[in-house]
Amino acid sequence: MDSTATDRFDTSRFEASRNRLASLAYRLLGSAADAEDAVQDTFLHWQAADRQQIRVPEAWLTKVVTNLCLDRLRSAQARRERTAGAWLPEPLLDGDPMLGPADTFEQRESVSLAVLTLMERLSPLERAVYVLREAFSHSHAEIAGILDLTESASQQHLHRARRRITAARRGGGEVDLASARRIVEEFLAAATTGRTERLVALLTDDATAISDGAGLTERLLRYDTPQRVAAVARAGFKPTPAKRRLVGGTPAVHYALVNGAPAILTVLGDQVVGSVTFDIAGGKIAIVRGIAAPTRLARLTEAWRQHEPDTPLIAQW
Repeated sequence: MDSTATDRFDTSRFEASRNRLASLAYRLLGSAADAEDAVQDTFLHWQAADRQQIRVPEAWLTKVVTNLCLDRLRSAQARRERTAGAWLPEPLLDGDPMLGPADTFEQRESVSLAVLTLMERLSPLERAVYVLREAFSHSHAEIAGILDLTESASQQHLHRARRRITAARRGGGEVDLASARRIVEEFLAAATTGRTERLVALLTDDATAISDGAGLTERLLRYDTPQRVAAVARAGFKPTPAKRRLVGGTPAVHYALVNGAPAILTVLGDQVVGSVTFDIAGGKIAIVRGIAAPTRLARLTEAWRQHEPDTPLIAQW
């Protein structure tokens, strides 16, 4: 096989692993854009390597992309951004290959916005062990080889990660999506008509809301009681001419699944201008996450343009 044919063959071997590598990187970084960069950097390492000496390409690529992600998590810039209170996971529309694998509950949960947010409480190594074990089913022996640590250390990191995530997690098990949709539709109807009492009734006693302020604030906006969540939802969802001017027109409001959770998407033309996701616990809404910064919605918008949406909940908001 000549060098050109070898390069084509090796490139095809990398491309066969691309989606898996991107899914791993997204879980580790919580950002689709950063995950794509990490995968591209992995490809550059692959091209520069003596590939004839790589006995198991999938294992080699997993090790490289994992350690590139760890370098990003440990970087001074990433620490500043994440500790400054301005970080939220980047939302992805269901069906995006970056969300896979999704065969088991643990795999689906590991890519939920709730768990991606909770993983911020973990050290980079704990996060890597948790993702490699829970989402990709690697053995502790394999994880030890990927991260250059002992099997015992891998087990300890996993134990700590599970304990911290379990302690902070709200609710348990998977939510019935049909029931969740009804709850979200009721929430939207109450918010757009200003029915505060109904909004409060749909929320858990410890409900919270988090917003990126459309990227206009340096820190996330947080609201920590059902009454405050209801007030901000009523103010945010009630349509006004000023809000239409702000988004540049009259958008439609759609129901969707984002990272496996029920969501409301505000769509202007073919551009997603807002995403509100809901964590449901015990038949009520526990957490509302609002994201409107264009940089956080870029990949979701790309996926939406390839998506066949249902009839909008509100055709002209």
